[in-house]
Amino acid sequence: MSNKPVKATFALFFGNRGFFPASLMASARKELPRILEKNGYGWLMMDESATRHGAVETPAEGEKYARWLKTHEGKYDGVILSLPNFGDETGAVSALKDCGTPILIQAYPDELDKMAPAVRRDSFCGKFSIMDVFCQYGLKFSAMPPHTLAPSSKGFAAQIDHFMRVCRVVRGMHGLVVGAVGARTSAFKTVRFDELALQRHGITIETFDLSDIFARVKSVSPAASAYKEKAHRLKGMSDWSHAPAAALETAARLGVVLDQIVTEYKMGALAVRCWVEMQQQLHISPCTVMSEFTERKIPAACEVDVGNAIAMYALGCASDDLTACLDWNNNYGDEEDKCILFHCGPVPPGLMTGKGRISDHLIICNSVGKEKGYGCNVGRIAPMPMTFSSLATDAGKLKFYVGEGRFTKDPIPKEFFGCAGVAEIPDLQQVLLHVGREGHRHHTSITRGHVMGPVTEALQYYLGYEVSVPQCECC
Repeated sequence: MSNKPVKATFALFFGNRGFFPASLMASARKELPRILEKNGYGWLMMDESATRHGAVETPAEGEKYARWLKTHEGKYDGVILSLPNFGDETGAVSALKDCGTPILIQAYPDELDKMAPAVRRDSFCGKFSIMDVFCQYGLKFSAMPPHTLAPSSKGFAAQIDHFMRVCRVVRGMHGLVVGAVGARTSAFKTVRFDELALQRHGITIETFDLSDIFARVKSVSPAASAYKEKAHRLKGMSDWSHAPAAALETAARLGVVLDQIVTEYKMGALAVRCWVEMQQQLHISPCTVMSEFTERKIPAACEVDVGNAIAMYALGCASDDLTACLDWNNNYGDEEDKCILFHCGPVPPGLMTGKGRISDHLIICNSVGKEKGYGCNVGRIAPMPMTFSSLATDAGKLKFYVGEGRFTKDPIPKEFFGCAGVAEIPDLQQVLLHVGREGHRHHTSITRGHVMGPVTEALQYYLGYEVSVPQCECC
């Protein structure tokens, strides 16, 4: 197997049934790894000599495969269950019932000129048997149309891409730790969340008091290498020429402290109380600090919105790209399928049209005074396809919505503050009605690309969360 970096690694399983041609196993064991490598994936495969024909047919062979899989625990993201012929469902259950990852069932198609008993596969029928018995055992699996598909076919790459993204979300959400930095701002009841509901679904919240964060910020030495590195990164992300030097210094200190707690608690995402204490006591807005984390694929959500920090993380797992937390903020004239998505400036530079400009917080300064909120990164979101999502907790349940749209090239008035983009979303008015009626946040999370399918499958089917697709009238 190649040592090049891979998108994901799959454990390969080959199902066999003795009265079908076992010769098909040898060709499948050669073809499937080759196709996976060609498309940038890694693979693990049990030695051919371990079982008859290098496949699994009996419960005993299944148990042997399960033991082999256990020795590689943590080294694979998912299992590809390949059916070169009909396959045996009992052996498959014994092998994979404790695999701990998503399973993709792939069945080879028959060829109409090869239907004699010596060469026919009957994988079409065998796939139903595997799916049926997996359902009986409560074993979850992925299966996509068409029902049979050879690894060499054009559509196989798209199936594996989808499955890879499902695996990333499932693996990423298991044991996720999110930092809640500061208490919820009293007036922002819209970002309430149920910590115990999240924990019961395997998501841990670690909370930090702002008084401790502020004390640690003041103790960071400008001579420290971590401070110098952070200041250099922040300065390179935006134009600070119109901001006080003290704002960059304090922002760098805050970034160092947040790095420390992220590392200490092994956090995958952050939700930060970003106003008004930051402006009153530190005299900065943390927007650019948060965008620096998100640029490194550590999502940072505004206003202690833990739900959207989690949604950002899930989207990022699926897209392997950058994310942002934005406000459902403005209509766009009379265009019913367009709106302006915005935030004060925590959008990562990689999702912007160009380098932003650091400004004072032109909204908060009305209450805390001018020149106390520098750190907002003013710019525009780049045109791109996007997927959006959000999470709310409700009566012990985790409720997501997921949809797709795009950011357009439509102009936004020059005086518009912060970082914003015009989003075009099919059936937007239906989406907005759904968001409101279901008690979702005034925030939504976005990532580049269209990954609604794998996100929905991972969150709803594998992880058991409630997921709605508001662009669909049935939801």
